[in-house]
Amino acid sequence: MEEQLIRQAVTASRSLLEYDDGRTGRVLVDAADTLLSRQREVMEANAKDLARMAPEDPKYDRLKLTEQRIEAMAGDMKQVALLPSPVGEIRSEAVRPNGMRLKKIVVPFGVIGIIYEARPNVTFDVFSLCLKSGNACLLKGGSDAYDSNRILVGIIRDVLQKHGMNPDVCTLLPPGREAAAALLQAAGSVDLVIPRGSSALIHYVREHARVPVIETGAGVCHTYFDSAGDTEKGGNIVHNAKTRRVSVCNALDCLIIHRERLADLPAICGKLADREVQIYADEPARAALSGHYPETLLLPAAPESFGTEFLDYRMSIRTVASLDEALEHIARYGSKHSECIVSESAEAIRIFERQVDAACVYANVSTAFSDGAQFGFGAEIGISTQKLHARGPMALPELTTYKYVIEGEGQTRDR
Repeated sequence: MEEQLIRQAVTASRSLLEYDDGRTGRVLVDAADTLLSRQREVMEANAKDLARMAPEDPKYDRLKLTEQRIEAMAGDMKQVALLPSPVGEIRSEAVRPNGMRLKKIVVPFGVIGIIYEARPNVTFDVFSLCLKSGNACLLKGGSDAYDSNRILVGIIRDVLQKHGMNPDVCTLLPPGREAAAALLQAAGSVDLVIPRGSSALIHYVREHARVPVIETGAGVCHTYFDSAGDTEKGGNIVHNAKTRRVSVCNALDCLIIHRERLADLPAICGKLADREVQIYADEPARAALSGHYPETLLLPAAPESFGTEFLDYRMSIRTVASLDEALEHIARYGSKHSECIVSESAEAIRIFERQVDAACVYANVSTAFSDGAQFGFGAEIGISTQKLHARGPMALPELTTYKYVIEGEGQTRDR
């Protein structure tokens, strides 16, 4: 069954080469409007998924769809609809001495597979970006979100048929591991696989794939409060990065603070108590917070407190004596996702931005902005933490490759 679905997507992908930017844009706007008009159906399907998951599970928040989140999904899709497709762009052209004309032209990958966990919003993000960039998408969602994904893909396929497009350009694979294995083994049919989820999922894909993979790694994110940091800025950034949505990959996991600013730690962390954030603090930080932060939420840091992606109302604090020590901590424990410095020192910011090896490096800005929509990309298909082909939030340009087109008047090559 899985192999047949993959073959159908491959066949459908070729039809996308004939559709212009305007037509795909109209399909996306219609899909967004249809999502809003069928919101009740989506919420009912999502409620079935939620009923199978414990509310305290960190993935519960990712799985949950609300009216606001559905409206945001539709809004992101409409933003993608307005963006120009990069397909067909001529990146360079030249004429060789023999008169041969060369063009380097942007083209789609063809068929892109996405393996993702309990995040039904990914379904619409992936479809919109793939369609706009001329790619068919094979969606392998988790069983946790199966009812949600099924209704969402059903809406998409209804709209595609309405506009005379092959609905197989958006195909939902069964939720079992057999489908994941078939997708990862589909060399020659699937051009690219992108995993979105836990480090365990990403490791599984990396170990079993025979098709090219772009890794969207786990987000172990730090904020370093420098000796020259502004307390008000720092408090707002830490609170937002940690509590806006704890289950996303750009959420704060570790606050690093310069020891000269420990006296400001109660002010920096004060609002976290309102959200009952558990803090695993090293000895200096714990001493600074003692009596100023609820003792039931203030715990001693252990070795595993650092380098952990919590995905929950938990975080760690590490005290350092210098910027260099903060950089060493990030290099050791970071996942190359998103890192932030809070400082009023231009020199400290310059060093941090230059030396931190991450896809997104922030100065006095919450890491919560590591998101394709916030970068002006309309949506994102994932945040790449690797360095080949794509890095950071991936949108339309990252879902394309290129080919050379060579034209002439009968030129031949001598031996």
